[in-house]
Amino acid sequence: MSNHTNRAVILKQRPQGEIQEGDLALEERPVRELKEGEVLAKVLWLSLDPYMRPRMNDAKGYMDPIGLDEVIVGESVARIVESRSDDLKVGDLVTCYSGWQEYVVFPANAEMVYKIDPKDNVPLQAYLGVAGMPGRTGYCGLMYVGKPTSGETVVVSAASGPVGTVVGQTAKKEGCRTVGVAGGPEKCRYVVEELGFDACVDYKAGNLEADLKAACPNGIDIYFENVGGAVTRAVAPLLNPGARVPICGFVSAYNAEDMGSVETPFHVFKALDPVPEHRFFLVTEWQDKHQEITNLLADRVASGELKYRETIAEGLENAPEAFKGMLKGKNFGKQLVHIAD
Repeated sequence: MSNHTNRAVILKQRPQGEIQEGDLALEERPVRELKEGEVLAKVLWLSLDPYMRPRMNDAKGYMDPIGLDEVIVGESVARIVESRSDDLKVGDLVTCYSGWQEYVVFPANAEMVYKIDPKDNVPLQAYLGVAGMPGRTGYCGLMYVGKPTSGETVVVSAASGPVGTVVGQTAKKEGCRTVGVAGGPEKCRYVVEELGFDACVDYKAGNLEADLKAACPNGIDIYFENVGGAVTRAVAPLLNPGARVPICGFVSAYNAEDMGSVETPFHVFKALDPVPEHRFFLVTEWQDKHQEITNLLADRVASGELKYRETIAEGLENAPEAFKGMLKGKNFGKQLVHIAD
């Protein structure tokens, strides 16, 4: 066995609705010796993302469910601390799908392991946010599914989060009128004053339909879907002929006890006449562009052109509470867990 002590957050039972006491547990787990071609990585930063919640359910979705007594899935920035491979050496920094734990062993040539080439003015944790999977998701969904053209109106829900942040700022760069939807006056002010959106609608203010209509006087050409529910219902009647709807997710339903009874964005959009162009997408559809888009977004972070916010929880033991808060919108920007330096 390795001389490192590992702690991991384990799925002990499947949550019924919101995550409760006993669903997850922090356990010590041994770190095994490396085989030829493998590396041991120490997790520095852990990403918390909404997609993790549906994977705690025992239901087949676009990704397999997490097994009971398995580590909760998740991407991290990690440093190689032991190596039996020529591909990665001790000290190298990578992004990898370590899960919620402090150490992870994997083959150096494993899929979804990417070496980080650190850039000035780009913090490591940005490779889990606007320069990482959420940023690439926003960029690819907008550019390759939404296909914006100058002068169009783009609406994005969860506008202050890492996906929405990239969608909105990219849409502005493409010459679009950009409207965000966010929860609370502070987030809405930030989206307009710091991120540069043309408008932001507060879905908590009680006037969602009227406020959205006022912010989109020429209708909506692209709606980037992150939340579902009331926001989707407010957007639907404002969609213009030829509108496109990239569907990234619908976080408002992720704590539902019976997903089969949930009204999804697909139900809403398919009921329209005409039915707008809409589809669910995964960022892995553009895996061949991973490094190219990561570099593009990191360069925009380095130059100060791409702005963002973060909410940071300290220590792996605080990951479950931070995750529960994120699903309720308590975070501001990208939700991260800082585990080690």
